[in-house]
Amino acid sequence: MTAARPTESADGTSSPNPAKPSLLDRYRVAGEASAAAIEVLPAHDIQADPTAAAFFDIDNTIMRGASIFHLARGLARRRFFTVPEVTDFAWKQVKFLASGAEDMDDMASATESALGFVAGRRVSEIVELGTEIFDEIMVDKMWPGTLAIAQAHIDAGQRVWLVTAAPVELATIVARRLGLTGALGTVSEIRDGVYTGKLVGHPLHGPAKAEAVRALATRAGLDLDRCAAYSDSFNDLPMLTLVGEPCAVNPDSALRAYARDHGWPIRDFRRQRMAVRVGIPAAVVATGALAAGVAIGVTVARRGSRAA
Repeated sequence: MTAARPTESADGTSSPNPAKPSLLDRYRVAGEASAAAIEVLPAHDIQADPTAAAFFDIDNTIMRGASIFHLARGLARRRFFTVPEVTDFAWKQVKFLASGAEDMDDMASATESALGFVAGRRVSEIVELGTEIFDEIMVDKMWPGTLAIAQAHIDAGQRVWLVTAAPVELATIVARRLGLTGALGTVSEIRDGVYTGKLVGHPLHGPAKAEAVRALATRAGLDLDRCAAYSDSFNDLPMLTLVGEPCAVNPDSALRAYARDHGWPIRDFRRQRMAVRVGIPAAVVATGALAAGVAIGVTVARRGSRAA
């Protein structure tokens, strides 16, 4: 007798199957695992405005290009990858930069591949290397304008979280280096401090990001109607529509059109000169970005006073 295959619904998820979780279940598992794995910087434990927060995508929103590929580049220099594997990563990065949009298959494949390559490695080793790679490669790829927006939320007494498909360890390094609250990212399976090479649930992409934000909001007592979210990608629509203050940053064409149709603010920093170096914390940015941050900070502060 042939086993029945799960049917696919209109949203692309499969019907319940005892042997295999549906895609929606995997999104939920990934989101909840990410929220459970958060590490909050001590300086952000107490905030003046505890029920509001800002959520930022990393790739093409805060950072030019994809963080997972920059990590792969740094690991390649340390002989973690073969030449064909590096070539594959590089080609996907070229497509990513050329299109200005995320390809869900490429991003999921890259995340899973990167985690597969670190199977058997200690988490502490990868965190140490990831910190070196951030300082070596990633720090020069930050968008000053987006950092200014993030700093405005911090100055208003709100928490600022990164939300990304990149491994949560890498995302946390970025958050720490930029002086942000913490990060939600893809969670990998770890046993005795060692990566198994498997994911928990699903890469934190698309609907999984929204699940992570929702889970974190429950844990932290956030009012999502008072929260803001920033992204460049139409794929992040589930996260953007979850909050009361969505904003398109360096948007792809689909997100730009959606934002215009719904009256969302659009910030595009791609034509601005990139910072030669990003200071720590992120407040030290270009003069133009600081001016933008001041204006945004006034807006954030006014929202807070209206809600008080």
